[in-house]
Amino acid sequence: MTRFALTLEYDGAPFLGLQRQTSGPSVQQAVEAAALRVTGETATLHSAGRTDAGVHALAMRSHLDIEKPIEAFRLMEALNAHLRPDPVAVTACEAVADDWHARFSCTGREYLYRIASRRAPLALDAGRAWQMPQPLDADAMHRAARALVGQHDFTTFRSAHCQSASPLKTLDRLDVARAGEEVHIRAAARSFLHHQVRSMVGCLALVGMGRWREEQIGEALEARDRAALGLNAPPQGLYFVAATYPDD
Repeated sequence: MTRFALTLEYDGAPFLGLQRQTSGPSVQQAVEAAALRVTGETATLHSAGRTDAGVHALAMRSHLDIEKPIEAFRLMEALNAHLRPDPVAVTACEAVADDWHARFSCTGREYLYRIASRRAPLALDAGRAWQMPQPLDADAMHRAARALVGQHDFTTFRSAHCQSASPLKTLDRLDVARAGEEVHIRAAARSFLHHQVRSMVGCLALVGMGRWREEQIGEALEARDRAALGLNAPPQGLYFVAATYPDD
């Protein structure tokens, strides 16, 4: 038995999420089906994150346990051949130690959220960014984001369906910067609550539009009440961009 660490890139639009679903297609199902065709084995995909329907990934770390003798490069090539035409690609593959786990060994996760601040339709990036026709004050959004960095009770920014045992999380980074006509929000932490990033982005967007004062971000955090949430950003602008491990 060999454990293979995979790096996955995918467009989340056609999927109900990363994790296997009974009601529709998932990234996990697509990769496991490809692995079955390559090896003849039923392997379970484990991943660093659990992205929702419509959320994308640039570098999701995952792993599979395979009994069949096969080289990492050949496995990657074969998986990619059988994943077509699904918008999922294995961009890296390597054999790792048996105790390495894509989820439980992960010490940090990073997300990117893209807001396209323009009036013209997104001809090339439809479904890959949140389009907002009004201009956004990225500097005000960045200043407001400072209130969320550190260890806090993030109940306000937590989905009602979140299964985490505690609302306490430590946010290591939350940066907002303009990139041409887009505004990019980058968030990094050891782990996140369900919908935490999208909820933070939605409220920061209200600041950027001038509908919230900068101080209202901190006030919403202190409320520790989902009813204090101003806006939950849609999934199409969110990307899982990195997972870190002790040996990185």
